[in-house]
Amino acid sequence: MATDTQLDLNTVLPEALDEKDACVRRLTVGLQAREGVISAHVKEGEAAAQLCVHFEPDIISLQRIRELALSLGARVDSDFGHLSLDVDGVSRPARAQLLEQRLRNTAGIAEAHVSPTGSVAVEYFADQTSDPAIVDLLERFGTPPRTSRPRAAEGPEAAEPGGAAAAVPEAQAHEKHEDHDHKHGGIFGERSELIFAVLCALTLATGFFLGLSPAVPDAVSTALYIAAYFFGGYYTLKEAIQTVMAKRFEIDFLMLVAAAGAAVLGDLAEGALLLALFSIGHALESYAMGRARRAIQALADLAPATAVVKRGGTEQEIPVGQLRLGDTVIIKPNTRIPSDGFVTVGHSSVDQAAVTGESIPVDKAPISRGTPRSGQDIPAESRIYAGTVNGPGVLEIEVTRLSKDSTLARVVRMVSEAQAQTSPTQRFTDRFQRVFVPAVLTLVVVLLFAGLVIDEPFSATLYRAMAVLVAASPCALAISTPSAVLSGLARAARGGLLIKGGGALENLGTLRAIAFDKTGTLTEGKPEMTDVEPVDGVTESELLSVALAVESQSDHPLAAAIVQAARARLDGTPLLKADAVASITGRGVSALIDGEEIHIGKQKLFSEIGGAPLPAEIAESTARLEASGRTTMVVRRGTRYLGVLGLMDTPRASAQQVVSRLRQAGIRHMIMLSGDNQTVADAVAGQLGLDEARGDLMPEDKVKAVIELRTREHKVAMVGDGVNDAPAMANATVGIAMGAAGSDVAMETADVALMGDDLERLPFAVKLSRQSSRIIRQNLWASLGVVAVLIPATITGTIGIGLAVLIHEGSTLLVVANALRLLAYREPATEEESVRPSGTPVEPVMARRPD
Repeated sequence: MATDTQLDLNTVLPEALDEKDACVRRLTVGLQAREGVISAHVKEGEAAAQLCVHFEPDIISLQRIRELALSLGARVDSDFGHLSLDVDGVSRPARAQLLEQRLRNTAGIAEAHVSPTGSVAVEYFADQTSDPAIVDLLERFGTPPRTSRPRAAEGPEAAEPGGAAAAVPEAQAHEKHEDHDHKHGGIFGERSELIFAVLCALTLATGFFLGLSPAVPDAVSTALYIAAYFFGGYYTLKEAIQTVMAKRFEIDFLMLVAAAGAAVLGDLAEGALLLALFSIGHALESYAMGRARRAIQALADLAPATAVVKRGGTEQEIPVGQLRLGDTVIIKPNTRIPSDGFVTVGHSSVDQAAVTGESIPVDKAPISRGTPRSGQDIPAESRIYAGTVNGPGVLEIEVTRLSKDSTLARVVRMVSEAQAQTSPTQRFTDRFQRVFVPAVLTLVVVLLFAGLVIDEPFSATLYRAMAVLVAASPCALAISTPSAVLSGLARAARGGLLIKGGGALENLGTLRAIAFDKTGTLTEGKPEMTDVEPVDGVTESELLSVALAVESQSDHPLAAAIVQAARARLDGTPLLKADAVASITGRGVSALIDGEEIHIGKQKLFSEIGGAPLPAEIAESTARLEASGRTTMVVRRGTRYLGVLGLMDTPRASAQQVVSRLRQAGIRHMIMLSGDNQTVADAVAGQLGLDEARGDLMPEDKVKAVIELRTREHKVAMVGDGVNDAPAMANATVGIAMGAAGSDVAMETADVALMGDDLERLPFAVKLSRQSSRIIRQNLWASLGVVAVLIPATITGTIGIGLAVLIHEGSTLLVVANALRLLAYREPATEEESVRPSGTPVEPVMARRPD
């Protein structure tokens, strides 16, 4: 009997652009070629992509399927190259689609994605082409890699923020950029298209007003209208030729046909008006995309070009790209930090807004002796990120990541890749346009034969057909979704959120249920001693002194929590000395103090070791504490029971408020998934106001819970740490990672990463996505509504070309302006925040703009 299994596609093919790229196709073909495998495909749906394999278990085992998938995935990744960079010459959806098609039609390139802001992601066959060859190809297409920001590719030829590319002398870089602008932008540089649009409008206006004077010959107005045609049609014709050669009929083509029709009819003024407004609309599209691009690219400019490093007993200033792991870098007051690392000397406060979104500077101190010095083990108060700003103190830091691998560089790279992915709504509009534009052309051809049905001159028929061309051109539709998505991504990045593409942005804005991991997400992730309950006749000081003496010689996490709290409470009290400390696995610990045997552990321990039975007072305290979610430790000295200690992984200070704000944002069902026992899970969930808690869960149980919730609620987000919770996050509609600034796995696994270890950013992410979804819907309805009204109005002759042009271009301006509102989005104040004292920040996630 056949069965099937599902594997996380991101785990098997971490470098895949999406579930439809060539890597995935080659992987599924390779699996299907194996005996016993019936079929392999990517499972469609709202969840993260899953590789679904149907196989005969009598012929091939599940373990072998998994081994083959990972092996083939690694082989496929070695066969393919992946390049991500930014290019000039792309500033609108139509140009992005054209470049994408030209890249896909090039030999050796398996897949390509291009965003309207010029972010390009290319997947190619490594044995047929290479990074430099693709860069040369882009140069020939007139879309060279952008000189204003180093590209985000991997490999020795890739520059990084603040790296070798940044060390080019400013004058030389400026000269190269000027040459580049004139070569690829036009005679007026990169603003040539805007200047041509303005000249078109000026010559049109001048011709119109001169034509009102009987003293001015008509030839002057005609010449000015022809000049307006030239300025307004130059770039439009250039782009239309490229699209037609690529066997595509875009909006530019429709506009040119309509303008040519107006000229044939002798109505040069209306044709010039059409081209003037259309070219201005193009320029505004470029402006909207440019604003979104610049808001994101500002991150790449945060890292300084040089660093002061200690080498050979001396201080020297070197390019950031030459830093090595383990280097000691000196950070002077009020300067930007050049690399990721940790503080070894000095105290200061650091403004981390640009990376983590924290609204106030964070105090930094040197790492303690004996503290682990890698990855997540580095404490937050010692961890440093590239691109953040040092405060008043001088710091010395040890470099833990090269500049190309820093948190800032990874954010820039991932945001760039996210831009190149299309959202579900954008895919819909692209499919709509591919059908709609040929349908319009067909309608116009049919309308040209209207004279066979109704009695009217051909000039009137042609005029009506040209008016329909103008009315039916979906310019506003083409720009409505990408402008909103890219503005939303830019605003999120500035607020300490990494949202990986328009799909995640839209899904986050429409979901109604969220599942949370407990430890490290809703709680602090480390136990604290919350209760000290001595029995009658025993003082708290005696109970804690015994516990401190024994537990200070244990390395158990619970022991560390007891020691920390006991030392704080016993400040100044003489310490006892414990000998012969021994661990009792899974139960507790034993020791000797002044010859008396000490036992500390779970209640069950004392029924196993004999001795005095557990008093009713101890049993009652233990039951009550455990019912409230505590882990209990009973302390016995000789034959005397001293009392009970209660420990708990305490909820984050902001968790309860976050849950409340999420409810206000429209999240109707929130559930906690935990590996702790059900009693602890219920206690934490009740304290925070969650709807449901499930305890005693293994990772596979969390996956089942997420799938069940997704089936019931249609869409669900999973919030976790990105490591243990990766399978559940992959099966959720949207995976959200906590503390991504220090976790590589979190950034690679999640759809959304909260760049600081701050749960308060989650409501902001949901509300921003909600607003983005609203604006996308508004833009779609506005753009489709205008087309739906204009087409019948122009067919019936109710309105002419001039009015159709004004309404048509007005709708384009409307959707662009509406989308740009997202760049200034601020989270609305909640009821609690609205009554705060003056001067208290209302939006804790609002990051300051980089200088």
